[in-house]
Amino acid sequence: MVDAPQTQSETTEKPFGIKATIFTIVFLILILGVAPSVFYVAERWDFDSEAGFFGQLRGHAAFYWLVFRQLVGLSIFSVGLIAYLVCSAWLIFFGRGPHVEFDPPKVFVATGPYRWVRNPVVITLLVTVFGQAIYFASWGILLLVILGMGFAHYQVTRIEEPRLRNRFGESYEDFCRRVPRWIPRPPTDG
Repeated sequence: MVDAPQTQSETTEKPFGIKATIFTIVFLILILGVAPSVFYVAERWDFDSEAGFFGQLRGHAAFYWLVFRQLVGLSIFSVGLIAYLVCSAWLIFFGRGPHVEFDPPKVFVATGPYRWVRNPVVITLLVTVFGQAIYFASWGILLLVILGMGFAHYQVTRIEEPRLRNRFGESYEDFCRRVPRWIPRPPTDG
């Protein structure tokens, strides 16, 4: 099967998206991280301190960045947890069953978050645990996220998807053609 040639807007769209994402991240780090840290350190500066310039700078900046990292981790954790609850509730209410194989949903769900990505529950759990890794600055928890990604991919491709193909047939096959497994993208009609 040969892919149709991409139009000019399709070929420039991906680099634009990457550039825009990088710009946004750098901008937010500068505006929410660097600028406030300068003012935080300046506010706490003790001109009579025996610690010296670099000692004070190191101490105040280290404390600020510790708390900033924890806020970022807590934010990622919270977004992931809320998204997990929404995705799980969506599957329970519209699929008439939880996302567990011993009591699977009775109805095929391809609406809501499931229009953007096939496995939003798994993704949101990984995002939540990634937030914990950032909050605690834990390489061990980050390793858990990485191992969880591998385990999730194995479980989804070897167990879940074959069962869904058997259970829902062509409607699931069509869903797989339209909706990505792991990287969310806006839904397409059809």
